[in-house]
Order: sequence, then C-alpha cells, then structure tokens
Amino acid sequence: MRHRTPRHPLPLRHRLVVPHMRQNQGDRTMSSFIPGAYDGIRNADYHADPALGSTSLKTLAKPGGQAKFKAAQERPQEHKTAFDLGTAAHSLILEGDLTGLAIIDAENYLTKAAKEARNAAYAEDKTPLLPHEFAAVQAMQDAVMNHPLAAKAFTGHTPERSIFWEHETGRMLKCRPDALRPGLIVDLKTANTAEPNEWGRDAGKFRYHQQAAHYIDGIKAVTGETLPFAFVVVEKEYPHLVSWIEFDPNMLDEDGRDDIDRGRALNALALARLAESERTGLWPGYPTSSRISLPPWLARQEQSQLEDS
Repeated sequence: MRHRTPRHPLPLRHRLVVPHMRQNQGDRTMSSFIPGAYDGIRNADYHADPALGSTSLKTLAKPGGQAKFKAAQERPQEHKTAFDLGTAAHSLILEGDLTGLAIIDAENYLTKAAKEARNAAYAEDKTPLLPHEFAAVQAMQDAVMNHPLAAKAFTGHTPERSIFWEHETGRMLKCRPDALRPGLIVDLKTANTAEPNEWGRDAGKFRYHQQAAHYIDGIKAVTGETLPFAFVVVEKEYPHLVSWIEFDPNMLDEDGRDDIDRGRALNALALARLAESERTGLWPGYPTSSRISLPPWLARQEQSQLEDS
C-alpha cells in the first residue's frame, strides 16, 4: 500500500527521510515515496521509482507513444555513451562534484585497456571521461559561471531535489529539477547550439515545454508555489557559448495557450492515454496506413527546377 499524502504541502527546504523500500513496481500508480520534496536520493533510485516522470509523459504524448512506453517498460534502454558528457557537466556545474567522474588515461577507447577502464567506471556507477572530454566539461563550467544570469542561478541553489506528488487521477508523479532557487526553477542543457532560435527547434523536438509544465506543476503540488522556469543552455564545443532561455508567455496558439500551457495539455493527454491502455490492455503504435504530402517548400523548389529545365 502506498503511503498516505501528508496533510499539508512541504516547503522545498524540508527534507524527508523515509526507507528507500521498493513497493510493487508492477503498479505504475505507486511510488516508494509519499508526496514531498527529498534530498539525497541517488539518481539510480530516483529513476528506478515507478512514479511517472517527464520522459515517460513525453513518450506517451507522441504518435506511437503507448507502444513505445510499453516497450521501454519491458526492455529498458541500454546506457548511451553520448550522454556521458552532459551527465558530467551536470555533476560539475550543478554540484561541483568530481567524485562521480572517472578520468580514463587514454586518447580514445580503441584499446582493450581503455574499454575495460570505461566498463569498470560504469560498474562503479561513475561517468567515464577521456582527458580531453574532462577539459571540455571544465571549460563548459567556466563558461556557465561567467554568464551573469547562469552564474547566479547555480550559486547557492539546491541541486537535483527529488519531488514526488499525487496527480488528481491518483497516479504518482515525479520530477528532479536541476536547480531550485527561491522563486525559480532552472534546467541545465548541453547542446550543439545555444543560439536561442536554433535551440528553440530542439526544444520543440524534445518537448521541453512538457518538461517545464511538469516541473512547474510538481513544485506547485508540493509547495503551493507557481514558479517560473528557465533553461541555461551551454554549447558542447569551444567556445562554449551560453544562453538563458525562457518560453515566451505572450506567444499563444489558436486555442489561446502558451507553450507551457500546451505542454501541460500534452501531459494530461499522456496520462489519459496511459490510463486507456492499462484499462484495455492495448498499446497502439502508428496507424495501420497513412497518406502524407511533402513539405510545401520542397514542392516550390522542385517546381522551380522543372520550370528552369
């Protein structure tokens, strides 16, 4: 049986200490934690908890999402080494912590010794980095801390506090903001580009507006506060340019919703789809058949080519 909800929401500074005992993880409405804000939860324990996080909601809201969500539960994805640089940057920038990193004394991972050292790091729950990768992470940290807004956000903040709450449907949800400050939620992103308009396309592709809505709603559920949400985006390549980016609340769609409101609606859609699949036992993918049309810009380009021929 899941723990009961506390009578009053907990302020963010409050730390709960509860046994990290796993409940029945076959029931996705369950969680090991009562609603509240928690410090000191290991990243692996947070991700193992069956409460639904932002990544699951983003998956469920996409076309074919129910089938992909079901597949992810049955066969979790293997670790992707491409994420190591971002993981290391989060550790260093958010917490100034080097203990979770393992610097591999090699130029690359082509040798047997280097591969074994990397695997040993993973086995110890550490992030392996080659020397030039570690130097890049340090340079990213320097760039972030030289940005006036980012430096303030990541000084005196609370890093990676785990938030658990019960949705109105009875399902337990969770989020883990990178940085919490009084009156602000901040998320750190490493990216190929931090140019705001170009990165905005990435934000749409990876549905960061759903993430922002989810985090805002989670903090509100636990504290009663509605906090603004901002991204600090740092480029992975030298000179590691940095941008502070927020969703524009004045840009509304045809239904009068801004980006975060639309992300919130997509999160609700995700929960509805999950409930339907659990009720029916059906986890649909893409439609059986579809008709498409090529992009208008391509039609114009090809028409011009045909006219010039």
